[in-house]
Amino acid sequence: MDNDEQFFGRWVPSSRPPLEPLANREAIEQSRGSAQCTRCGHWLTVADQLPNGALYCRQCLQLGRLTTHHKLYTIPEPNQFPMMTESPLTWSGQLKPQQVVAATAIRELAATKRNQLLWAVTGAGKTEILYPALAWALQQGWRVAWASPRVDVCLELAPRLARAFAGVPQAVLHGKQEQPYTYRQLTICTTHQLLRFQAAFDWLIVDEVDAFPLTTSPMLQRAVKQAQKPSGSHIFLTATPGPHLQKLVAQRKIAVTYVPLRYHGYLLPQMQVHLSWQWRQRLLKGQLPGQLIRQLREYQRTGQRFLLFVPHIADLPPIAAVLAQAGVVGGVTVHAADAERAEKVQAMRDGRCQFLVTTTILERGVTFPNVAVVILGGDDAVFSTAALVQIAGRAGRHAAHPRGEVTCYCQSQSRTIQQARAMISHLNRQGRQQGGQ
Repeated sequence: MDNDEQFFGRWVPSSRPPLEPLANREAIEQSRGSAQCTRCGHWLTVADQLPNGALYCRQCLQLGRLTTHHKLYTIPEPNQFPMMTESPLTWSGQLKPQQVVAATAIRELAATKRNQLLWAVTGAGKTEILYPALAWALQQGWRVAWASPRVDVCLELAPRLARAFAGVPQAVLHGKQEQPYTYRQLTICTTHQLLRFQAAFDWLIVDEVDAFPLTTSPMLQRAVKQAQKPSGSHIFLTATPGPHLQKLVAQRKIAVTYVPLRYHGYLLPQMQVHLSWQWRQRLLKGQLPGQLIRQLREYQRTGQRFLLFVPHIADLPPIAAVLAQAGVVGGVTVHAADAERAEKVQAMRDGRCQFLVTTTILERGVTFPNVAVVILGGDDAVFSTAALVQIAGRAGRHAAHPRGEVTCYCQSQSRTIQQARAMISHLNRQGRQQGGQ
């Protein structure tokens, strides 16, 4: 890659600045006794001082350490991508009628550079719904980023987009990426990676916009804003928009396209709730609810693959031990800090794994054909209403198996469980109006 290309639309700390640096700035700006990281906006304190006296930013440390000794260099995004005479879309699939309506609306809004929201029920096929608009944008020579708060979403999305747009080179950026950065027209990345960019993208697609940590992180919200060109626009994708997004829609400050029906025409599976008194105390004694064990044994007998969601990482080892003792075998545990996380998820996708016992990291953005979903401790504070709806949406996603089973075991029917069931019912009512089954 041309040395200068790494600076296009990016602020880069470098000992070899571009041949003709058009802009540079201090990595840590100091003024009147205060200091701020210019990459992520974090305000530094005396606790952020190194032994040599330099200040450093710990907030965006995972992107590489910045200190008061560093400078950042950039070259404004030149958009060195020619317009295409033909659509770059190589996807051979076909959209369903309700998807076509949504896809057309999104493409028209993108052409007018209007910020927008795609509010699509889990399993609606929102990735494919974006294909016509994305193809149009790339054909115009626009630079596009598809970002998500979750690494798992990026890992699943990248190969799908590579197949759907086979002639468009793409860059895939996340914290575990080993390949060096490349300047590409299409970038798939985590929202953390957007902190490196400045006015780089004509169209910014933010997937799972309601997911942690984006919803609670001003730093990442800043990253989304600064990565988009002033002349550009963005589209947010979610099945469960939060109050802020819903308020923007109500105030007509952002356009919205609704897709209340899954791509295969079936409704969301409703969550079945079973009360399990003091299940955690029983777990300390090496036991799990009898009804849960019977259900999982039946899944094992019939070959039904499943996901078992639990509240905390600390719950994984004892639950795995109880399952093994009960004869429920062929699965593995997985969590965010698991070094083999990607390999385990891929094994589940490939059918080489019978089940996963997981934390909320798999609540969204991953698709496994024909899985049942079980939630243990659904009334725990870690499971928000949005998380429960997303988890329920892991079931019934495949057209060949559209009626998945979702079961929640809890000590009490918390408000979040009730709200999740109510949201699923509301979405299904809308879906039935469009002929959903």
